[in-house]
Amino acid sequence: MKEERFRKAEFAAWVGIVGNLILAVAKGLIGYIANSKALVADAVHSASDVVGSLAVLIGLRAARKPPDEDHPYGHGKAESIAALIVSIILFIVGLEVANASFQTMREPLTAPGAIAVYVALASMIIKEAMFQWKYRLGKKLNSQALIANAWEHRSDVYSSFAALIGIGGAVLGGKWNIPALLYLDPIAGIIVSILVLKMAYHILKESIHNTLDHVIHKEEAQELVDAVEKVDGVISVDKLLAREHGHYVIVDVKVGVNPHISVEKGHAIGKEVKQTLITNFEHVHDVMVHINPYSGEFQDENPEVIH
Repeated sequence: MKEERFRKAEFAAWVGIVGNLILAVAKGLIGYIANSKALVADAVHSASDVVGSLAVLIGLRAARKPPDEDHPYGHGKAESIAALIVSIILFIVGLEVANASFQTMREPLTAPGAIAVYVALASMIIKEAMFQWKYRLGKKLNSQALIANAWEHRSDVYSSFAALIGIGGAVLGGKWNIPALLYLDPIAGIIVSILVLKMAYHILKESIHNTLDHVIHKEEAQELVDAVEKVDGVISVDKLLAREHGHYVIVDVKVGVNPHISVEKGHAIGKEVKQTLITNFEHVHDVMVHINPYSGEFQDENPEVIH
């Protein structure tokens, strides 16, 4: 199942690379020919998505590596780091697009060609389809890198929409001889940059949150607690902490057992707890079990789950 997960995630990354590359080239060429600054800015945005998808692909392959001496908990955080790289790329692109659009407004403006309108519209449809597919897949596979990459596609939908409005307005300005409308094209480029920067902030915030050993919430961890409570020999679950490590979690759990059993028996209970969690929960990668001598008269009905 884990192998299938990486296979699907890598396929999605390749779809993003190829799709964005085609869109970036098409929008760049048509934008240049049609003299549309907004479409050229949108092309730069799509080109950044190519880099973002490459970062995701590299992160996925790194996360696929098994644990080693230097990384005993595995390489799962490589996906979160890939998402972090994507956000930084988006920040840089957003600033560059804004600067280019401001510079354009200081130059004599001409109306862009009408073909740019159709290209922007086609880009919106394609990128929305890519977002819907990749976002759902990212959620299904619990891949922060894929989800971040999906939001890149959604930001491209917004930027293409802004470009569409700006280009359409500028085309009408040229047709109706209204010079003020010509400014809509570079203004659309500025709006695109703002949308890109906003999306970059969203992805950056989420990726940092996931990189800093985030612990899943009590409600999410309750099913783990319930499973441990059913293990023969476990009297209480004193504390359970499940740290997110990319697409999987590392569980630390303290369980109370009969204080009069042998060390060997306590060890066997601990092994059973670990095996139960790893076997029954696909997202559990490793489990550290601490055995406590049970001293309470009654079991706590709501064991503490750190979050």
